Formats: sequence, C-alpha cells, structure tokens
Amino acid sequence: MKSMKRVLVGISTMLVMSSALAACSGNSNSSSPNSSPTPSTKTAEAPSKGNDPKVTINLWSFTDEIPNMTKKYMETHPDANVDFKTTIIATTDGAYQPALDQGLAGGGKDAPDIYAAESAFVLKYTQGDASTYAANYADLGLDDQMVKDAGIAQYSVDIGSKDGELKGLGYQATGGAFIYRRSIAKDVFGTDDPATIKNEVGPGWEKFYDAAAKLKAKGYGIVSGDGDIWHPIENSSDKGWIVDGKLQIDPKREQFLDLSKKLKDNGYHNDTQDWTEAWYADMSGAGAQPIFGFFGPAWLINYVMNGQVKDTDGDWAVTEPPTGFFWGGTWLLANKDVTKDDAKKQAVADFIKWVTLDSSETGLQYYWANGKMTTGEQGTKDSVASSVVMEKSNGEVPLLGGQNMFDVFVPSNANASGKNLTQYDETINKLWRDQTREYTAGNKPRDKAIETFKQQVKDQLGIDSE
Repeated sequence: MKSMKRVLVGISTMLVMSSALAACSGNSNSSSPNSSPTPSTKTAEAPSKGNDPKVTINLWSFTDEIPNMTKKYMETHPDANVDFKTTIIATTDGAYQPALDQGLAGGGKDAPDIYAAESAFVLKYTQGDASTYAANYADLGLDDQMVKDAGIAQYSVDIGSKDGELKGLGYQATGGAFIYRRSIAKDVFGTDDPATIKNEVGPGWEKFYDAAAKLKAKGYGIVSGDGDIWHPIENSSDKGWIVDGKLQIDPKREQFLDLSKKLKDNGYHNDTQDWTEAWYADMSGAGAQPIFGFFGPAWLINYVMNGQVKDTDGDWAVTEPPTGFFWGGTWLLANKDVTKDDAKKQAVADFIKWVTLDSSETGLQYYWANGKMTTGEQGTKDSVASSVVMEKSNGEVPLLGGQNMFDVFVPSNANASGKNLTQYDETINKLWRDQTREYTAGNKPRDKAIETFKQQVKDQLGIDSE
C-alpha cells in the first residue's frame, strides 16, 4: 500500500502504483494519484444517536487509505455518533510533516485528533521530537492485554512505544520474506518447497551466498540488485545509525559494502537499482539473466510485483528470509488532547481499536487480510498487524501459485526487529547506499566511501561520527 519516489524508498517512474502503495513502503517522498500537497478535506457522517451531538474526529493522513477505512467503519457501526473530517496531504516534497506539525502545535478544534505516520518518519511522532503530542494508548483504554490478545508483532509495538508506553500501532504487518521463482528453485535445488528453500538461502548470509553460487552455475542471479539485500541487512542490525547522539556504523550495516561487492564481482545479480524499469524487468523474467528472488513484505507482492510479473505470474513462492526484517508500514496515533473530552476520547478509541486491535471477523484487520473491504468483491489480501487474524484467514494468492502467504508472514513478522531505527534513517540510508554503489563500481576505495559517507551525514544532518 504505498508509493515510492526515489531509489531506496521511492521512485519517480512508478506511475502504475495506486495510492495504496504509499502507506506500506515507508517513504516520506511518496505520492499518489489521489492525494496532493494541497490538503483535501472531506466529511463522513453517521446518523445522530438520539439527541446527543455528534463527535467530530479530525483524521489526518498522507493517502486516502485510512480515510477510506472510515467508510467501512460507518457501514459496520451504524450507531456510531461520529463525523470523520479527513485531511489528506501527500508526502510529496515533504508537505505532510510540516502541515501535521503545525496542526498539532496549533491545537484547538481543527487540530488532528487521529493522525498517520509511516515508517520513514514514524519515530519522530512516537519517540522523537513530536512524541509529546501523542496520547498513550492506555489513556484511551487500549491496554497491553488487548495488544497481546491480538498477537501484534513486537517490532510494531516497539516502534510505536516510548518508555514502555504505547503511542501508535499499524494495521498492516510488514515483516519481510524471501520471494522466489518456483521454476528456478526446481531447476537448481530440485524442489520449490518453501521449507526446503528456506534452508538453502539461510539462515545467515553465508548460506545465502552458497545458494547464489549454485544458482550462478546454472545461469541465474540470486537477486536483481544490491538494494534487494539492503532491507534485511539494515533491519537485522543490532544498533541504529545514531547512538548517544553520534553516527555509528553497525558492523552488520558495514558488511553491506562487502556483501554488495560480492554480488557484483561474481555476477550474482543484474546490478539493477530498485524502483527502476530494469528492476521490474527482472520480476517478469526479462532481465539480463533470470533472477531467483526478491526480499519484501506482502505489499511488495500485492502492489508492486502483481503489476510487473507478466509471464512469471504464479511461478513464485515465499519462504522465511536468511534474517528477520521489516520494510515500511503506517502507524496510527491519537492527539493527547482527545483525552480531555470523554465523548471524543471514546470515539477515537473505538475507531483506533477497530483498525489496529480488533481481531474479530468484523474488524478492519479481518476485512483487510481477506480482501473483503468492499462487500461482494474480492479485494487484495494483505499481511495485517494481528497474527491471530492471519492464522484464521485465507492468505492464498494467485501470484504465489495459490500458496497461503500467511504461513510465512506470521513468523516473518515475529522475527522482525523495531529497535534499530532512528528518525534520520531515510536520509542516512540513501547516503550509505549511494556510497556503497560508488565502492562496488570501483569509483572509490572502501575506506574512502566510508569517509565520504560520514562527512555527508555531518554536512547534511550536523551529526558527528563516534
């Protein structure tokens, strides 16, 4: 659900993406056909309950995804005495965050009551500079037992919490899997069974590169480009980029230099960059050499590969990756000021609970996982925050040859870590990946690439190295 605009977390050529893609990918530069830097405001009303005045909830988002959920909420909660006033401001050109910050700081009746934040900048609102505006879920009556009962992945809770207090949760789960070609698996490994392939490509990068050598011997690349291994590496690191106010290069992230060079030097990939036409071509089997797999969450399958696979549709499967990771996602937060009004507090809590914590068959999670958001139509199935919901849902999708993807995404979500992020990741990640490509292309030595990276971080963010 999400769109991306530049390499790393975005793209300028993804004109085929729907507005859904922006929320999943975690790109603060994403844009969508249905959203614009100019705020759009709409009101969805429910019938008034008796003589009680309706509660107006100001909902702010960067795509129409969450605002559209309010329609299903109204449909399933006919007695809800609430009006949703939605404001959509795209993240294009960085428009969303300044507007949201101004709205939160300004307060009053027009301030955001519920607001969305994606993975690229969510820590600013749950743990960082703007976290003081967010209500604790516990103060809304949404306690830890509800989180436990719904089986919410721990990484999502960690990202949404500050000092042990939960301030935000997502409705999706974006734990990553290894998505591979069945026909290539049979040719090289003798089977396309996910349980077997899991042990061919991992655990760990040594086994992954052993698999790469076997694939290369038969004329296949293991991934399309070095960007395909970045997210598993980034999200499996022990520490984030900033430790005690200083830039730190975690050893696992530094290893990206060497793992990327190994891919290039051995011809284990097609040396593409993600979110380019060459990357998409590898999804359809039209690249320089056939590519075995990609790393990604369910949204990569649903909203990117689905539109690109062409002749390889149905020839894919998913298995657990060499190391746990997540990629993208959108968290839902509430303004702490809503707790000052009992009626608004209850209305906000009811909606957030329905979106993020309700694991019944009439909650958003179940509708979303099973593609039932529109009555009578089969929509896109997606990995959701609640493992309880996924375990009772049908995750079979045609692109994966009918495989139930939830069998893989439930453990993948559980194995992801949310403790190695900072609010500067989007900028720093791009700088690191750019310098890695400079090194692997032979344009500068390894130590010079690291030196340049550190200087760029200092110049752009004012952060010194340790």
